[in-house]
Amino acid sequence: MRSKRNIALLWVLALLPALMLAAVYGRLPERVPIQWGFDGQVNTWGGKGSYGIIALACLLMAPLFQFLPFADPKRRSYAVFQKYYDGFALLIELVLAVFMAMTLAECLAPGTVSIGRAVTVAAALLFIFIGNMMGKIKHNYFLGIRTPWTLADPDVWNRTHRFAGRLWFLVGVVTVPCALLLPERVFGMVFGGGLALSTGAAVVMSFLWYRRRHRREEDPGAGEEDE
Repeated sequence: MRSKRNIALLWVLALLPALMLAAVYGRLPERVPIQWGFDGQVNTWGGKGSYGIIALACLLMAPLFQFLPFADPKRRSYAVFQKYYDGFALLIELVLAVFMAMTLAECLAPGTVSIGRAVTVAAALLFIFIGNMMGKIKHNYFLGIRTPWTLADPDVWNRTHRFAGRLWFLVGVVTVPCALLLPERVFGMVFGGGLALSTGAAVVMSFLWYRRRHRREEDPGAGEEDE
């Protein structure tokens, strides 16, 4: 991140989970819910100190987001999509802060939030944003779909990310109304299945595009035979 405003906002968002936890820590029961299923039922319980680990992880992500571009051998690429990278970092921290707020609310007053639906809607909105920015992400080693074929060829990288971005955007758009209106088991399958299929399709297509592109370079006649 280069903008001082974005850096300041990043740290504010990173600190929010810790501040929210500190404000209510004394009111939390010793045994708290850690994980919920799509149906809103608690799958995992733990000590309330577990929330401190989550808050610490959110805090540690702030310097990590600032450090990664400098550690990337392709760091010059970040200048092209810097605003999208910054937006991604800020949105991740915001979503984590919202998750912490919902978790604490449900822990203190069970039934206040439908965790399964709320988390799914938030995750779907995140993927709408990510899908919209995927085509803008340029060749790098930390952010994006990093298969052997996308990393080996910037053109395959660009094509794969435009393809995956459209699919992830569509999955997010379809998931939001499903999570608000349909039964838990149905919207869970829509979101989970949609992400798995779209990501798998992007990986397969990256291989096919790489193979086609480099086969044509090695054997110009191969492209004519394919057509």
